[in-house]
Amino acid sequence: MKSPDTGPDFVVKLVETEEELRAAQALRYDVFVRELGGGGDMVDHQFGLERDRFDPFFDHMIVTDTSSGTVVGVYRLMRDDQAARAGQFYSEDEYDLTPLRQSGRRLLELGRSCLHPKYRGGIAMFHLWNGLAEYVERNGIEILFGVASFHGTDTEALRAPLSLLHHNHLAPPELRVRARETQFQSMDLIPADQLDRRAAMLEVPALIKAYLRLGGNVGEGAWIDHKFNTLDVCLVLDTARMNARQRRLYEGGGR
Repeated sequence: MKSPDTGPDFVVKLVETEEELRAAQALRYDVFVRELGGGGDMVDHQFGLERDRFDPFFDHMIVTDTSSGTVVGVYRLMRDDQAARAGQFYSEDEYDLTPLRQSGRRLLELGRSCLHPKYRGGIAMFHLWNGLAEYVERNGIEILFGVASFHGTDTEALRAPLSLLHHNHLAPPELRVRARETQFQSMDLIPADQLDRRAAMLEVPALIKAYLRLGGNVGEGAWIDHKFNTLDVCLVLDTARMNARQRRLYEGGGR
């Protein structure tokens, strides 16, 4: 699959070969293991691959720099029919997804989003978003969701951005998933009237900000992921609630 507007230097497609999958897993290893200090039972340190038992059930979207043939961006996508074959969504280990499952709407879980360091802040992510928009349209997806992470597990250091998400961006009750109690971390850590919202937003990771700009919300509570050395929040985006400007951004139509 190509994005409708990949330009001359990037191609966006779904992984079709074992070689492409290994390239995606290698980029994930560089970002999530080498850079961020993550780990896992199936991480292959010998060959530098970050993988898990869910990989065979996901679609893997990659963006490739055609000048070098290098995979520079990755997204992992799981529709509800794929989750049924896997036995669950990946994020169900961290969040109770009952509200989403009971909605009766077409679901798509997003995960393992990452870019090569040299391509961050450029147009590579734009191409991934274009590819994602095409995938969503083709598969009739109505709700997108998935965990996104703050680096580190020091809750005290993340009090402000977590509180901002809690006070200003909670998902509506009918879509409000909740972190499981085993590693549940309240995000209501600073009273709303004592929060410096501008300063707090500066501490929110870029990917989470992007979903918020598109009208996304977060579930109740964060999840402490010691394996990946992160504090995770669950983002939920109802495509029906996106306004015209947000939809143009999402579909690559500019500001």
